[in-house]
Amino acid sequence: MRHRNTTKTLGRKPSARKALIRDLVTSVVVYEKIKTTEVKAKQARSAVERLITKSKKNDLATRRYLLAYFCTEQPVNKLLEVIGPRYKGRAGGYTRITKLGVRQGDSAPMAQIELV
Repeated sequence: MRHRNTTKTLGRKPSARKALIRDLVTSVVVYEKIKTTEVKAKQARSAVERLITKSKKNDLATRRYLLAYFCTEQPVNKLLEVIGPRYKGRAGGYTRITKLGVRQGDSAPMAQIELV
């Protein structure tokens, strides 16, 4: 039974959805600010928060965990060397989502997700 199993599918199959979220998270980590739809921003927020919390502990197991998640080494290095130490004393709430209105082409609600 699927009682209360609510997952936003984003109109994609699970593998494509996972790749989309991973790419959004990579962009947020590398550029620290991206513009996307509200639903995608809210889905990416949970993954970003989880990875930043993980990266506050800089050890080999964390590096391997992050390397297994990301496709390249650039976001891993930035998380461990820049972002993790920046939020060392913060107990969560690393991201901010700002609503930007609707997209002109299809009236999709747009938002900006950024690191605080």
